[in-house]
Amino acid sequence: MACQPLEKERHRKEMMAVQDSMDVLNGKWKISIITSICYYNKRRFSDILNDVAGISNKMLSKELKELEINKLIKRTVLDIHPVTVHYELTKHGATLKTIINNLTDWGIAHRKEIIGK
Repeated sequence: MACQPLEKERHRKEMMAVQDSMDVLNGKWKISIITSICYYNKRRFSDILNDVAGISNKMLSKELKELEINKLIKRTVLDIHPVTVHYELTKHGATLKTIINNLTDWGIAHRKEIIGK
C-alpha cells in the first residue's frame, strides 16, 4: 500500500531531521568527546584528550570548535596562571545526555549479544 501524501511529507521531514543530527554529530570523535563532557560536566582539554583514546591534539581542537559552533559545548577561559580552559555542555548540548545514556545501554547489550560479555 502506498504512503499518503501527508505521511510521505512527514517521513521526508523525519529523514531530514535524522540527517541534520548525523551531520552535526558525524565523525569518529564527536560522540566520545560529548560523552567525556557529559560524565564530568566540565572538562579541560587535556582531560578530554586522555578520555578519548587515539585522538590527536589537532583533531580534538578541530572537533571542539565544531561542537562549539553548533552550540553543543561552551568554552570558558579562566584568567588564572597558567591559563585554564574548561569545556561544558550548553543547555542545548545537555539534551544529548539521554541519547548518550541510550547509546551506552545499547552498546552494553550489543557487546553482550555479540561476544557474550
